[in-house]
Amino acid sequence: MSTLAEEKNDFSRGSVVRHILSLAVPMTLAQLINVLYSVVDRIYIGHLPHASAQALTGIGLCLPVITIISAFANLFGMGGAPLCSIARGGHEEERAQKVMGNSFSMLLLSGVVLMALCLIFKEPVLYLFGASEETFGYADAYLTIYLLGTVFVMTSLGMNNFINAQGFGKMGMMTVLLGAVMNIILDPILIFGFHMGVQGAAIATVISQGASAAWVFCFLTGKKALFKLTRESMKIKFSLIKEITFLGTSGFVMSVTNGTVQIVCNAVLARFGGDIYVGIMTVINSVREIASLPLNGLTSGAQPVMGYNYGAGCYRRVRTAIRFITAAGIGFSLVVWAVVFVEPRFFLHLFTREQELITKGIPAMQIYFCGFFMMALQFAGQSTYVALNRPKQAVFFSLFRKVIIVVPLTILLPLIGNLGTDGVFWAEPVSNCIGGTACFVTMMITVWPALKENQNMTDPGESRPQ
Repeated sequence: MSTLAEEKNDFSRGSVVRHILSLAVPMTLAQLINVLYSVVDRIYIGHLPHASAQALTGIGLCLPVITIISAFANLFGMGGAPLCSIARGGHEEERAQKVMGNSFSMLLLSGVVLMALCLIFKEPVLYLFGASEETFGYADAYLTIYLLGTVFVMTSLGMNNFINAQGFGKMGMMTVLLGAVMNIILDPILIFGFHMGVQGAAIATVISQGASAAWVFCFLTGKKALFKLTRESMKIKFSLIKEITFLGTSGFVMSVTNGTVQIVCNAVLARFGGDIYVGIMTVINSVREIASLPLNGLTSGAQPVMGYNYGAGCYRRVRTAIRFITAAGIGFSLVVWAVVFVEPRFFLHLFTREQELITKGIPAMQIYFCGFFMMALQFAGQSTYVALNRPKQAVFFSLFRKVIIVVPLTILLPLIGNLGTDGVFWAEPVSNCIGGTACFVTMMITVWPALKENQNMTDPGESRPQ
């Protein structure tokens, strides 16, 4: 292991904010590039001649499946990475390496199983998600090809967390930059040049994800990595798998519940508004993915820093990190809310030129983003729970906001006061306000006092609060 690299990535020294930003900026760019995989597909598909609305809706119907695949990548990737950071902070190098290896093994196994199951049940699943006779063909064509690259998605998305956990934020950004650039280049060539439509978009995505997966694997088995991926570390140890799964359940639940919400939204919108509103939700989901990236990047960048300092017993630095991500997150999300509220037409125009979709999409987008700034509290609280190895709280608040609040409201609000489709869009801001407040306030009551200001900032042997 390189002593120079280890000292450079020692998060217990120097500015906490600088360490967070050194990871958050490249991670945000990496996530932005990663989102471009699917968003660019939707932009191109939304401009297909003669069938753009149906094709865009078809892609939207695939999003819950893609989200659920990502959930399993989060289960083992985001579950293992914080444990790796904590072990690194406590100078337990062998444990950190085994955590990474076991995570990789589970990502491969779950990727193969997911691909097989989704291919077998894709037709009934797509109709369950709200597909019609007009949109099923587009959804089926895209999803069939996309599923063939499931293992690539699991490897690139899940294992990139371990590159970031070792402090190589820029290298993590390069992981997805490689694939995204390929996707952006291949999309127009295959979609329009070879007239392959949605199938061309899916092929471009699979090729690009394969390139990203190869990059991750080469780095984690190469000389620069602090902890290398080896055959020995990949031997499954069930006690470690239990820890990884337990901690990763938070990110898993967040992704699965996002997929569940997408399914319920599409089904209710198809009932009350038809295919056009499923298309509108596809655009809104795309804008939300991009708008929430800096929040996600900021909190994801803070997790290795908080986890390392928590493992090293530097609790005051953990508190500094929490303060910073909360203030920065609220400030950014307020700006996003204002921009989307004032100029929703611009974002809709990126994805379609169909006037009906744009006209109906403007008020829908303004409603949906109403309480967006409260998401910052959810992100801050959630990331703190994960970084400090408190999986029970993280899982609970993931379920609370999405399953207990959003899903029932999505079903019930359209029936109240003739809200119809507007009720579906109102469910999101209401859940942001209730869920975000509950998550953050509980974290401040239960976690914050335990991180006492007068505890030693440098003694790695000091006991950790439970």
